[in-house]
Amino acid sequence: MKSIGIIGFGRFGRLAAKYLKSDFDVYAYDKQDLSETAEEIGVNFLSIEEVCKKDIILLCVPISEIDNIIKEISSLLNKDSIVIDTCSVKEYPVAVMKKHLPGSVEIIGTHPMFGPDSASGSLKGRSIVLSPIRINNNKFESVKNYLENKGLNMIESTPEEHDRQIARSLCLTHVIGRTMIDMGLSEQDISTLGYERLLKILETVKNDTWQLFLDMNRFNKYAEITRKNFISSLKKIDNNLK
Repeated sequence: MKSIGIIGFGRFGRLAAKYLKSDFDVYAYDKQDLSETAEEIGVNFLSIEEVCKKDIILLCVPISEIDNIIKEISSLLNKDSIVIDTCSVKEYPVAVMKKHLPGSVEIIGTHPMFGPDSASGSLKGRSIVLSPIRINNNKFESVKNYLENKGLNMIESTPEEHDRQIARSLCLTHVIGRTMIDMGLSEQDISTLGYERLLKILETVKNDTWQLFLDMNRFNKYAEITRKNFISSLKKIDNNLK
């Protein structure tokens, strides 16, 4: 497996290209013409048809675009290629890939637990969730070994368990962060350690798009109940203070 095609050349796609280009021939595609950006990073910008002919296809598109992209590329892929998604939701994209990709195409679901801000300098110590969906064991072990050599911590999970846990650890965190932004909270002279720690949540959400926030809540079936339980608890505590 020597070549990687990245579909979706936004902030995360560019981060992936940065770390992969030293080990693979990397090619990128985006619906926008980002050929100059690709050239600056040191990778080739091609058509979607050309990118789909590579050994590994890395999907770095919004969750809400997964269905359309998978349908578009399903007939363009080479036999025995590996398609890897990078969505922060797993059940939905995995179901779409299993439904629409040819049986000869192998599938891995992933969720890199880092982004362009947290991993701008290094991948060491960061974590990535892996869901081997339809993949030869030896190939999967090779993928794991490669990622481990990059300094990443491996977390193997089923798509369902991933979404159940991420509804609390990511979706809820972003709800709190978006609420803090809406309240206009920021650093202040009279502060506490607890408040300063709370403000750190803003660092994890301020550069993420509203579309990502919408998608992670709409496509994770556990997000709504987690959010409603949180709001219910807030109301209960507020009532107890009256």
